[in-house]
Amino acid sequence: MEIQCLHQTHPALIPVRAVEFFQGTLDSTEEIQTARVFDTTLRDGEQSPGTSFSYDDKREIAAILDEMGTHVIEAGFPVNGEAEFEAVRDIASSTRTTTCGLARVVEGDVEAALDSGVEMVHVFVSTSDVQIEDSMHATREEVVQRAVDSVERVRETGTTCMFSPMDATRTDESFLLEVVEAVTEAGTDWINVPDTCGVATPRRFYDLIETIGEHTDARIDVHTHDDFGLATANALAGIEAGAEQAQVSVNSIGERAGNAAYEEFVMAVESVYQTDTGIDTTRITELSRIVEEKSGMETPGNKPVVGANAFSHESGIHAAGVIENSDTFEPGVMTPEMVGATRKLVMGKHTGTHSVRERLTERGFDPTDEEVRAVTRRVKDYGAEKRRVTVADLERFAEEENVDRRREEVRA
Repeated sequence: MEIQCLHQTHPALIPVRAVEFFQGTLDSTEEIQTARVFDTTLRDGEQSPGTSFSYDDKREIAAILDEMGTHVIEAGFPVNGEAEFEAVRDIASSTRTTTCGLARVVEGDVEAALDSGVEMVHVFVSTSDVQIEDSMHATREEVVQRAVDSVERVRETGTTCMFSPMDATRTDESFLLEVVEAVTEAGTDWINVPDTCGVATPRRFYDLIETIGEHTDARIDVHTHDDFGLATANALAGIEAGAEQAQVSVNSIGERAGNAAYEEFVMAVESVYQTDTGIDTTRITELSRIVEEKSGMETPGNKPVVGANAFSHESGIHAAGVIENSDTFEPGVMTPEMVGATRKLVMGKHTGTHSVRERLTERGFDPTDEEVRAVTRRVKDYGAEKRRVTVADLERFAEEENVDRRREEVRA
């Protein structure tokens, strides 16, 4: 259990994407040139067990995603009730970005999506044999025909069409390519490749996207799930292989273990690959907190980018290094300011003297080396009991050790 911290805040910096990359094993940043962001928080994210966004929740989240520059917002499943239809319709009419509605390859679904006024309709059908036989109770031939009919219906209205062969990564490859070629001929604008059950690995997924790219002239999008903790890695592998866009959700919420995380994907592209997404990354922490509140799904402290510990330091070696230069024990190419967060020095069992001295000085004390060591021992002992070390605790320890305050503090 981490001990709660004292905050160390810094003046806001002008966000910079192209931070000079450190020399090392990752100093080559030429794998991708562009990456678009398709957000499915309001659709797949809402399918997290126990999560239900209200109409107002959806409008608020969509507004922030829109303001941040998200390329596509999948607002929901229009056929899934009047409230859902109204929310999708209102998001489509109130946002500047492309709004997408989901539809099965069923006439009623497709018509509901078209009637909602979205700029993109995302039609999907199962293509793996296990889902065709035991979920759809259909045949491969029926799958291909329904897919083609749905794509043609969307395209005849002039609406952008995205087609997904659901469970693509567990689909017989020859049949998958047959479906891809059929919907390509029918005129789909996008083909989304979903790793529906999260079984892909980055190298295998890369190869699959590369192969699909050889059988279609449609733009390629990827949708990856996190059952083995590989969702964001697989999404990035898909982009490296030639996909233009990844479907992600804020805080990685979604079916089962969730989706590739919006914040992880965007910041990896921006900071590790040094490629501009066009997203206003300074609002990522704000967005994460709102989705956490509205979804009812608590964000783990160790969650990359947006977790409470993402820019926190307790260990004496780490805290001392960060006090001197934050690049010592942070990525360097991603700063807390870039995502709208603040750096924190945590006081607890692992705290060192550098951190204690820094905190005491900030609170107006003028400690000797011996007093710093004494207060540090108090902090460590208190933290070892899994207690929260607060500002009040630190000041109490300093006063009990008779640490003097600076004269200007006394006069104040």
